[in-house]
Amino acid sequence: MAEPTHIYPIYDRMMTRADKESLLHQRGVMIWFTGLSGSGKSTVALGVERELHRRGILCRILDGDNIRSGINRNLGFSAEDRLENIRRIAEVGRLFVDTGIVTLAAFISPTHAYREMAADIIGRDDFKEVYVSTPLEECERRDVKGLYARARRGEIKDFTGISAPFEAPVHPALSIDTSVLTLEESVRRVLRLILNTNE
Repeated sequence: MAEPTHIYPIYDRMMTRADKESLLHQRGVMIWFTGLSGSGKSTVALGVERELHRRGILCRILDGDNIRSGINRNLGFSAEDRLENIRRIAEVGRLFVDTGIVTLAAFISPTHAYREMAADIIGRDDFKEVYVSTPLEECERRDVKGLYARARRGEIKDFTGISAPFEAPVHPALSIDTSVLTLEESVRRVLRLILNTNE
């Protein structure tokens, strides 16, 4: 797609990321949670948000359901729309990270290609992939939203883990299994990852 000729970005005249991080006394980073529906991505992200807040670190959660009810509410679940969903999230995430905000993205993002695209948009140095590796059996047992039962009945097509594949990350920055770890321990491990980047 050709670049429009009537757009003139002002990036070179805006205050810099370093200016924002100096103001906040913290470093922006993207923590990208990936895993099956019901694996605990949002629950862990919420716990991390509270702990960061307690430490005086500004944080923002980008969650799948929230994003789809707002900025991405015009998207469906076709392959093209799923890709666009992740692309938009990554672009929004980059804005937060460039403002010095610790950003927690909780999305299934089931393929390597989706996550690679997000990392490229956000920037490899700022992208920390956290694989919430809770097994399918446990996710299905929880079935928090009743989605697995509907997928098993054929009411939801291309449902990740049932009728569509999930490609596990090969080299995540961190892997946590919420069927083994407590919420508190899961949160602690993610906090260590974040605080190491903010020292």
